[in-house]
Amino acid sequence: MLNRILSSYQGKRILVTGGGGYLGTNLIALLGSIDCQIIRLDKISSRIAHKNIKAKIIDITADIRQNEIWGNTLKDVDIIFHFAAQTSVYIANKNPTEDYKINILPMLQLLETCRQKRWQPVILFAGTVTETGIPTCLPVDESHPDKPITIYDLHKLMAENYLKYYANQGIVKGAILRLANVYGPGPKSSSADRGVLNIMIKKALKGENLTLYGKGNYLRDYIFIEDVARAFLIAGSNIECLNGQHFVIGSGKGHTLAEAFTLVAQQVNQKTGKHIQIKSIEPPTPQSPIEARNFVADSKRFSKLTGWNPTRSLSEGIDGTIQAFLEELDYIKE
Repeated sequence: MLNRILSSYQGKRILVTGGGGYLGTNLIALLGSIDCQIIRLDKISSRIAHKNIKAKIIDITADIRQNEIWGNTLKDVDIIFHFAAQTSVYIANKNPTEDYKINILPMLQLLETCRQKRWQPVILFAGTVTETGIPTCLPVDESHPDKPITIYDLHKLMAENYLKYYANQGIVKGAILRLANVYGPGPKSSSADRGVLNIMIKKALKGENLTLYGKGNYLRDYIFIEDVARAFLIAGSNIECLNGQHFVIGSGKGHTLAEAFTLVAQQVNQKTGKHIQIKSIEPPTPQSPIEARNFVADSKRFSKLTGWNPTRSLSEGIDGTIQAFLEELDYIKE
């Protein structure tokens, strides 16, 4: 199915904001096997060299808060994957104005540039499942009311609504994928409060003990990064039935933090022989109330419309991530 989806991007001009980041890197790795043009836009020069790349990659280093970047970049672009963002809940709460400037303003500037120039790209935006706040029922699907309880989630929701409005006005075509807890190989997240499972895997590979806040009883839905990248590609090729809407993307399986960390310790032990302990500690203060929630995704509507389904269980995904990180360490040693 992936080859069929990728064929729809053949010959396309594709813009990936945050192209040197975690999600952007994994998406470009999939797109790299076809003949297309990828504009990799990021705030710093990307040092990531993709292997066996067929696509032509154009690197642009720019600040997406500057309005002129959109007029200089969007011409003849067929599809935009808008991943660039400030992703820390705590940084957003500390400085809401700066978070607004990077998580809302660029979306509005992008859309207004399209309106003024009469350009009509497809725009896929990375949202977050925490926009619903504390879920009132599980699993969570698109019908769950939005009630953000952090500045970060409020701003992500506002950016979503701008995209929905412009899409429903026929100015662009676009959709939002709200992501559950994403993990798997790729660059380290720029935010310390993101990518926790990856952090724990790397700690375990170093032989360090894992720290668990409290009993770790809260449920999370962990979704493997390649499944997420595929979801975005599939969304782009099915935009006619997704246009102007948001979708919840997760594995559909809930695991407690304690269960996930235990799997990490066990599988690192199997591969390396290292014995990793999990220690319970008191959570730091202040801690965002969004941490004290249970979450499981219901992605059935997206699956029905597109044919997408997650392919990796948590155990399989952790195993693949451990192997990728081990290979990365071997590469660094050479």
